[in-house]
Amino acid sequence: MKNKSLSFWLFLGPVLISLCVVVLVPLIYGFIFSFTDWTGLKGSNFIGLENYVDLFKDKEFLQSIWFTTKFAVVAIILLNVIGLGLALLVTRKLKSSNFLRTIFFMPNLIGGLILGFIWQFIFINVFDGVGKLLHMEWLSGWLSTTETGFWGLIILTVWQWAGYIMIIYIAYLEGVPQELIEAAEMDGANSFQRFRNVTFPLIRPAFTVCLFLTLSHSFKMYDQNLSLTAGGPFNSTQMVAMEIYKTAFNENLMAFAQSKAVIFFIIVAGIGLTQVYFNKKKEVDL
Repeated sequence: MKNKSLSFWLFLGPVLISLCVVVLVPLIYGFIFSFTDWTGLKGSNFIGLENYVDLFKDKEFLQSIWFTTKFAVVAIILLNVIGLGLALLVTRKLKSSNFLRTIFFMPNLIGGLILGFIWQFIFINVFDGVGKLLHMEWLSGWLSTTETGFWGLIILTVWQWAGYIMIIYIAYLEGVPQELIEAAEMDGANSFQRFRNVTFPLIRPAFTVCLFLTLSHSFKMYDQNLSLTAGGPFNSTQMVAMEIYKTAFNENLMAFAQSKAVIFFIIVAGIGLTQVYFNKKKEVDL
């Protein structure tokens, strides 16, 4: 028993140390610095809650929170609906199921910055060419307005992440006992009723996981936002992560940016943990 305990801590120890050094210590230091006037170029002085009072007067920060929230709501819904739909499609024992799984998952292998530049080319050059060819004016000038920039980010995110979410749903769908599906079919339940009353309750743990992943990813997204719209036009498509980065490194207001990051962390953690709590209560055991 002692040998097992020793080997356990030998394997776990480096991970815990790394976690503390990379995550926990910076988190504590960042929280402390948020109560100072540190700019990254000079020493810091304690100023209390001044940064937190000022950030709620920062219109650009509040606008980025509103834009990020709208983006997150739409992205979460579409990612889970499309991801689950793809999972249901490729678990129907089609001959091309393995091929389709690979195709749907492949966009997730492309880096965020590269993906943003690829879709920027599509939205600006390809859409503009097709719009002129087919006389569809609404295809021209994509990413030049807040609305098209918003939907451009949504399309990019769904295209990249839907396959990843699909994989998680597949893992749970393949674990659903077929006897229950067959019993419901014998009782006269149609396809929708079987999915709603049998399949979905059994894969709800996957829904909890996917909801948490899509929520955290949507709120924290930075690289795709940078490469696709760079927050334009006039910072109207700027998400919170980009706004905090600009505050810290463009304006050299490190402590002020850290106070924004603390508030942002509280918001995302609060929403994420709340949805996990309520979804866990609705899960059923096989």
